[in-house]
Amino acid sequence: MSTALDRIIAYKHDEVAALKQAESFESLSRMASEASPVRGFAAAMDRVAAQDENALICELKRKSPSAGEILPGADPVAIATEYESGGAACLSVLTDGPSFGGSLADFSAIRSAVSLPMLRKDFLVDTIQVAEARAHGADCILVILSAVDDVLAAELSAAATGFGMDVLIETHDEAELERALRLPSPLIGVNNRDLKRMVTDLSTTERLAPLMPPDRHLIAESGISTTDHIIRLRATGARRFLIGESLMKVNQMRESAVTGLRKARSN
Repeated sequence: MSTALDRIIAYKHDEVAALKQAESFESLSRMASEASPVRGFAAAMDRVAAQDENALICELKRKSPSAGEILPGADPVAIATEYESGGAACLSVLTDGPSFGGSLADFSAIRSAVSLPMLRKDFLVDTIQVAEARAHGADCILVILSAVDDVLAAELSAAATGFGMDVLIETHDEAELERALRLPSPLIGVNNRDLKRMVTDLSTTERLAPLMPPDRHLIAESGISTTDHIIRLRATGARRFLIGESLMKVNQMRESAVTGLRKARSN
């Protein structure tokens, strides 16, 4: 039986085939060379974490396979500016259309409206998508180890580094963390959501955090919605967090919510 991840990866290959019909890696690379300079995704989080505050990657997505429609009619640019005002370190913008309702048009519009570093959040299966990301101004890409083998993960990472971008390596279990540590990026995400079963458990970060070497930066992802969740995960050593659905669902006082999560600590 195919999983949600299997279905996404299948249509990603179709999207890549269509992209290659329209553009070449070389043409997108030329566009990437003319894009606005990278903003330093990892560095932005480092500055916040160095103050012992929580470096938040605030995410924008219209829907998801697990939650369905999250905030119909949402204005992604308005939400992004609220995240920025609240003290987000970085943004994560879904560009997948079929499953998450995102687009590169959303990404470009947000990029023009804020000064924060931005992650292109998508399921990358070919290096041409990396060039496409930088051509649209991305500062960081996501490499999901559940979706790629080691060879492709290394190729995607090398392509991003070649464009001056940071790379967030996403893991879900011990085997994926071991694979991630063979890649050069210091940014290691632990996704508390199982992409195959679409269930969330914060204990995933608690289990994997002790295995993280000191030269890597743990980013706890998914299932984080309250200050208690932040405090719980800070106990693992995490100071970097990717938060999406809970903030997207807030209709009022989103800036205050971001500020509260950034400041949350157990002292």
